[in-house]
Amino acid sequence: MAFVQLAEGELHYLLEGPDDAPVLVLSNSLGTDLHMWDAQIPAFTEHFRVLRFDTRGHGQSLVTPGPYTIEQLGHDVLALLDALHIERAHFCGLSMGGLIGQWLGINAGERLNKLIVCNTAAKIGDPSVWNPRIETVLRDGSAAMVALRDASIARWFTPDFAEANPAAAKKITDMLAATSPEGYAANCAAVRDADFRDQLSSIKVPLLVIAGTEDAVTPPSGGHFIQQHVPGAEYAEFYAAHLSNVQAGAAFSERVLGFLANH
Repeated sequence: MAFVQLAEGELHYLLEGPDDAPVLVLSNSLGTDLHMWDAQIPAFTEHFRVLRFDTRGHGQSLVTPGPYTIEQLGHDVLALLDALHIERAHFCGLSMGGLIGQWLGINAGERLNKLIVCNTAAKIGDPSVWNPRIETVLRDGSAAMVALRDASIARWFTPDFAEANPAAAKKITDMLAATSPEGYAANCAAVRDADFRDQLSSIKVPLLVIAGTEDAVTPPSGGHFIQQHVPGAEYAEFYAAHLSNVQAGAAFSERVLGFLANH
């Protein structure tokens, strides 16, 4: 296992693929860890040195007192790149990872080659959604995380996918139950407070936006909004709920690779 030492603790990461290949960073959704990208790794490592990490508050990474901000999480990514002596990289983030990607595109575009944001929006939900969840998780701890896990199957996957692929769905939703309640609540606050609607036009790197047709958490309308406000951005949509990389699998990977290969 590999860790980078940040000022406040350790950030857990995995780096796989050819040493001399361009770097592709993968950023997880709220309530998952770096293994949410497992299905993409065989295809991606054929072409890229793939760097994935557990966002602060998730997996084996540091859990610091909240609330967090997307800016803070973006700086974690830059610290990771600096520690590994990576000057520039492609970045692909899903949901909360997509918010981190937007922040990087707006504030640190010189560190990015191309950017992919998936199942995300410039603003996700509002305090009426996030505050009760934060309160419940901080009050009930791991019991609340188990309850969230059981409710997340319907948000993260369409019923037909969950029924046909119970092991795949369970693997992902179990990550939520294993997430630190404190870390989860702190990240919920980061998502709650992020709003990039007025800053998207400052993203200058090539951008691909991916959405899921059945995504109730971040509907396609949010993806269309990003695409319309970033000059030259591309858009793709798959039959999927919130975790399109898992549900669309090979088609998702192929679209990302196509975008990254197209100069």
